[in-house]
Amino acid sequence: MKRLHMAAAVMNQTPLDWKPNAEHIRQAIAAARECGVAALCLPELCITGYGCEDAFLGANPHQRAWKILGELLPETRGMVVSLGLPVLHQNGLFNCAAVAVDGRLAGLVAKRFLAGDGIHYEPRWFKPWPAGLRDDYVAPDGTMVPIGDIHFDIGNVRFGFEICEDAWVANRPGAALAGHGIDVIFNPSASHFAFGKLEVRKRFVLEGSRAFGVTYVYANLLGNEAGRAIYDGGALIATGGKLVAAGPRFNFADFKITQAVVDIDATRMSQARTASFRPDLTGESKSRVTVPFVWPLTKPEPKVDADDAPAGWETSLNLKEEEFLRAEALALFDYLRKSRSQGLVVSLSGGADSAAVTCLVALSLELALKELGPEGLREKLAHIRELPADLTARSLAQALLTTAYQATANSGATTRGAARAVADAVGARHYELEVEDLHQGYRRMIEGALGRKLDWQRDDLALQNIQARVRSPGIWMLANINNALLLSTSNRSEAAVGYATMDGDTSGGLSPIAGIDKAFLRQWLGWLETRGPAELHSIPVLAVVNRQAPTAELRPADRHQTDEDDLMPYDVLDAIERVAIRDKNSPVEVFELMRRQFPNHAAPQLGVWVERFFKLWCRNQWKRERYAPSFHLDDENLDPKTWCRFPILSGGFETELAELRQAVGEIT
Repeated sequence: MKRLHMAAAVMNQTPLDWKPNAEHIRQAIAAARECGVAALCLPELCITGYGCEDAFLGANPHQRAWKILGELLPETRGMVVSLGLPVLHQNGLFNCAAVAVDGRLAGLVAKRFLAGDGIHYEPRWFKPWPAGLRDDYVAPDGTMVPIGDIHFDIGNVRFGFEICEDAWVANRPGAALAGHGIDVIFNPSASHFAFGKLEVRKRFVLEGSRAFGVTYVYANLLGNEAGRAIYDGGALIATGGKLVAAGPRFNFADFKITQAVVDIDATRMSQARTASFRPDLTGESKSRVTVPFVWPLTKPEPKVDADDAPAGWETSLNLKEEEFLRAEALALFDYLRKSRSQGLVVSLSGGADSAAVTCLVALSLELALKELGPEGLREKLAHIRELPADLTARSLAQALLTTAYQATANSGATTRGAARAVADAVGARHYELEVEDLHQGYRRMIEGALGRKLDWQRDDLALQNIQARVRSPGIWMLANINNALLLSTSNRSEAAVGYATMDGDTSGGLSPIAGIDKAFLRQWLGWLETRGPAELHSIPVLAVVNRQAPTAELRPADRHQTDEDDLMPYDVLDAIERVAIRDKNSPVEVFELMRRQFPNHAAPQLGVWVERFFKLWCRNQWKRERYAPSFHLDDENLDPKTWCRFPILSGGFETELAELRQAVGEIT
């Protein structure tokens, strides 16, 4: 048996943060070496960071990345290590994996398939490398390095690469690599989190290892790298169609090593026994780079730390609720420290959205403290001027989370009490601010200018919006005084139809739940009230929030305002959004789908709701353009900067809506 000790590292990097990025790489290599690892795969573009965006188009990032690569090479002595960086070759920029062998650079593998849809814009910056092409790269010091669609024979063990998107396409490079007798495929990735995506990754890793007869090593980024995308880590190692190691997800460390000892002879003989396997016998491959290397003797099994294995919550019956919490928690914690904010501020209305954001912040701090410990957390949050001497979940929330209930004459005792109860339950520093005088001051000022009284018959929308807007300056002031980050509390369902006041409840520097729909958010709050996340706890006080009907509470109490009366039932709204925006169906097609999905609602009413959705969607694109950055959680995101583009000015589906009205009329 020819045993090799393999590892993948997940890493929490930051775009253009040169020294910390390099130090994380240095520490990961050292940790792998300490474990006896002989070959280590690091994530895609780990030197620069993946999310550098248009900074990639300047000379500085790739020049500086090359310099750092040179500084890191000595750290790889006695090992094989792949490191990701951009490389400028013949005036084209390529996304590359640099392969270091025993302290020297052996070659640069260039990515063949670029991620260019959804949240990804790689073709804006990089060029795809042609299949089967090898070239020579002239390094800044004048040395020549092989670059391109290449693989390696390192001490008689053959290594190939699929760089992230390469493995997601139909004609993935692994098939050709198998013909070259490849033993190990490294996949350095920057694969963002989305609900259910882990299972897709597992399938291509397992199937790649089986179909290609190889050991497959998958390394990913970790954390909130650049602001919107969340990377969940989750390194994977498979051999011969079996998963032999899987790393944890959503952890708060700078890096994590996932390792396994694999038998190269076993995968070779598996290929030999496969009748359909056809080796490439056309002669010595020009794409092969041969490097001498003496592999160290390897013990049968590596020592694996229990903390490096997937957590128990991964098998929860409420996996989506768990994933949502842990993705948001890690993203919020990283945003707090990478933005160097001194805390987080929430305008806590006593309703579902602001309660969810408040709980997410508190649980983020609790999870970070639980994993990192007091000293580890102090190190991570070293930029914060004053952390409590006795670090507990409650003392952290008291120090770093500020909430405020802002009342007008239309605010009720129920929401005031709910806001106070939620803040107290999580330990936030809570204020009750009376903004009715500000509201009335604006009202009197405009009435004086217009020379008439404002009333709810003629001025409904304006009278609602001014109440939301007078809440903005005070909460911004609290954030500014503390040099803290103000969190907006709008959700995706509201964004779809513009049910939010610009410069009012949309105020904030980050909108953490703008990527999730209201129906799921209410479901999640119910779970958090009664069950809660594994290894943590529930928050029973959320009962005071969950038993309320969602309301903006901007009209007088005798008008009994609710969100769903203003719009439509949230489950209907979210269903319409999915088939209209995600699936791109016309209004008539959406109507027919809703009739099948919601037979309990009359066809004329469904027609009204579908028409209302499309009108509000078109009318409010300008609002979505102005929302604070939000976290990407699934393929239903509405963020026009990263996922769902739509014109600010359009025909508004007028022709299509006329067809819808005709179709509804024919039914009724």
